[in-house]
Amino acid sequence: MSMKEVRAIVRPSRLPRLREALRAIPNFPGVTVWNADGFTAPAALVKRTVREELTEFSHKVLVCVLCEAAMVDSIREAVFDTCSTGTVGDGLVWVVDVQATHRIRDRAALTAPDTPV
Repeated sequence: MSMKEVRAIVRPSRLPRLREALRAIPNFPGVTVWNADGFTAPAALVKRTVREELTEFSHKVLVCVLCEAAMVDSIREAVFDTCSTGTVGDGLVWVVDVQATHRIRDRAALTAPDTPV
């Protein structure tokens, strides 16, 4: 079973909508959320105001989902559909390969390390 980690940085105001969309995905495994602060690369902003120049970071949330590879598209679409406002600062979504996962309680391997072909 191939596991992936879907991560997204999103606006905090979009989190309730995203949570409901994720819960609607069949067999959704769960989500972890962290508070995050960051800024958009200056080159991405066409016009910067004095306020933007003085504000170093804006508050975001980092969402993390460990899932089977087959669920990645559904999760990514839920992020796009619920978190997009069409403006700079909506965030990012990316997918990371997971080598192995173990439950802490009993050390059981939930995924086996990938074996080279």
